[in-house]
Amino acid sequence: MKSITDQIGRNIVVSKPLKRIISLVPSQTELLVDLGLENQLVGITKFCVHPAHIKNTKEVVGGTKNIKIEKIKELKPDIILCNKEENTKKIVEMCELIAPTHVSDIYTLNDVVGLIKQYGKLFSCRTESTHIIGKLQFKANNFKKFISTQPQKKVAYFIWRNPWMVAGNNNFINHLLQMNNFENIYSDKARYPEIELKRIRLEGDPELILLSSEPYPFKEEHAFEIGRFTHHAKTIFVDGEMFSWYGSRLLKAFDYFKQLHQRI
Repeated sequence: MKSITDQIGRNIVVSKPLKRIISLVPSQTELLVDLGLENQLVGITKFCVHPAHIKNTKEVVGGTKNIKIEKIKELKPDIILCNKEENTKKIVEMCELIAPTHVSDIYTLNDVVGLIKQYGKLFSCRTESTHIIGKLQFKANNFKKFISTQPQKKVAYFIWRNPWMVAGNNNFINHLLQMNNFENIYSDKARYPEIELKRIRLEGDPELILLSSEPYPFKEEHAFEIGRFTHHAKTIFVDGEMFSWYGSRLLKAFDYFKQLHQRI
C-alpha cells in the first residue's frame, strides 16, 4: 500500500500495483511515456499529441474538459491523473468514484520537480524520475546563466481572441515569462484576464507581443489587428507548448527559449 498527498492536498491511497493508468492531461501523458510508463498507460485525451504515435495506440477518453465517463469505467483504471487547471472539479469528483485520482497543481519549476518526484514514488520509477529531474535542473541552471546577459523586455502574452485574453499572474506561463526576463505587463491581473486592445499602451505599452500557438490558432491578421494598438511592438509567434507544458517537455523548452531570444 502506498499513500501520497497530491498537489492540492488530497491524500491518495493505492493498495495495488498501478498497471492501468489514465491521463487526462497532455503534458503529463508525455511525462509518463518519458518515465517508461507507456505500457501501463491505457487512456488519454484527444489533446495528448506527444509522443506522436500515442493517439494511435491508446484509448481516447474525450478532452480535458469533457470526458467520456463510461469509457473510463470500461478501461478499469488503477489510477487517474488530473490537473487543477486543465480539468474541472466535477471531472475530478467523477473520476474519484472510479479509481484513486491524483491532481497536480503547477505554478513554478519547483512544482514540476515535485510532481515528477511524486510520480516516481507512485509508479515505482524513482530512477527514471531522478534522471529527468537532474537533466531538467541542469538545463534550467544553464539557461539562468544565459538569460542573465539578456536585457529585460516588456511583453504581453496572448492566448485567445473574441474576447482577447492574455496570461496574467498566478500561472505557469507567467513563471516561465519571468524566467525569460520578460516583464509581463498584465502581471497585475489574475490568471487569464480579458483585456481591451485599445488600452494596451495605457496598461504597459509592451515591446513584444507574444502570440501563443495554443489554445487559439493566431494568424498574421491577428498580429496586424493587435499591432494597430501598440507603439511599434514587435510581434512573435511562439510555441505555446514550450510556455505552458510542464514535465519532460521542459527539457526542450529551455533550448527553445535561447533560440527565441536570438530572434528578438
